[in-house]
Amino acid sequence: MENLVEILKTETALFIIFGIMVILLIGMAIMLVKISVLTKKYKKFMEKLGNGKNLEEDLETYMYRVDKVEQQNSENANKIENLNKDVTKCIQKVGIVRYSAFQDTGSDLSFALALLDEENSGVVLNGIYSREMSNIYAKPIEKGKSTYTLSQEETQALEQVMDSRKQLV
Repeated sequence: MENLVEILKTETALFIIFGIMVILLIGMAIMLVKISVLTKKYKKFMEKLGNGKNLEEDLETYMYRVDKVEQQNSENANKIENLNKDVTKCIQKVGIVRYSAFQDTGSDLSFALALLDEENSGVVLNGIYSREMSNIYAKPIEKGKSTYTLSQEETQALEQVMDSRKQLV
């Protein structure tokens, strides 16, 4: 180890180290020039591919747009999912039965109307028409059943709605 220290203290060793450093600096300068030339060639190449425009900038712009579209798609998917949940609560099934409530009326002017959502919940409306007056009654429906007694026509409208939906599925 002492011999190595003695050798490094000599002028010859210092000249050798200095020579190596000069060679490394020249090599580094050559590499910087090559990198500069390569960078210029790269920019020209990208402009040629982009028909006079910088293709790299175009790619960055398109990537930004793609990211934006992906974000919008994600937001739209969430909105669609929420709408699908809300649709189950909307009226989706309608059934109507027209009938003559009294013997003295000539047409089927009375009606029973069932309006239900996907879970067979909603309302049955019964409009009774006579020559002197007209009345409409509403009865709530929960999962295909009512806590109120349903007339024959109301039951018929309710069954019509529930049967028609089974055939569609």
